[in-house]
Amino acid sequence: MNKSSLYAILMAAIFPILCYLVVKNLSETTIHMPRHYLPDTVMTQTKDGKSYSDTVWHTLPEISMTNQLGKKITWADLKGKVVIADFFFTHCPTICPGMTRNMKRLQESITNAQRVGDKTPDFLHFVSFSIDPERDSVERLKFWADKYQINSDQWWLLTGDQQKIYDLAIKEMRVPVEDGKGVDDDFQHTDHFILIDSSLSLEKDPERKNFLSGQGPIIAVAFLAAMLGVGALLYFINKKKKNVDGNLEEKR
Repeated sequence: MNKSSLYAILMAAIFPILCYLVVKNLSETTIHMPRHYLPDTVMTQTKDGKSYSDTVWHTLPEISMTNQLGKKITWADLKGKVVIADFFFTHCPTICPGMTRNMKRLQESITNAQRVGDKTPDFLHFVSFSIDPERDSVERLKFWADKYQINSDQWWLLTGDQQKIYDLAIKEMRVPVEDGKGVDDDFQHTDHFILIDSSLSLEKDPERKNFLSGQGPIIAVAFLAAMLGVGALLYFINKKKKNVDGNLEEKR
């Protein structure tokens, strides 16, 4: 067997093994959560000498608020959806107009490519909580929605009990807000958007097996068979070439 055939056999053996190791590593890679996610507890247990972590995610309390259309809203109305939320107030002279415009850009940039005609993503909803509910009535929220051409099918501006809104922001979502005592410039609130329930779609199910689970022996046999098959093919090709070369020599 010449060197070319030997190298070919080695490549045929090494390449499948490398592919197997790469796929195996990718299939076992732990899904990492984005920064600033909010778990309640991370429990760690040891099983068969290996440490496992299980995250208990923070659950928001029930809400009962009113949107810009005068409809009562609870979390049940958003069940199964990823929610993007922020806190604002319509008399805000500083960051709120910019936040609303940015939220609108985000809303318009996310579409559902699988839907024909109406591209509105049915898995996503936007919510803006007013931190000045005493002045932000339904009529005022409707004015703000019309001013920025907000799509009410996908984005609700909510007003309700001020203490519950502040508790939701500070104690549950853990973002800073502060009552301005009626003075616009003294209202303090976060300029961040809050992603709710998105972590659930990223959580890896520990009971779910990947497509390679338990297939190691079968894959190894398949790789070995492929290696032997390629080697045998090269051997016969090389043998045939030698026979042809021998016949040519005899004819000469």
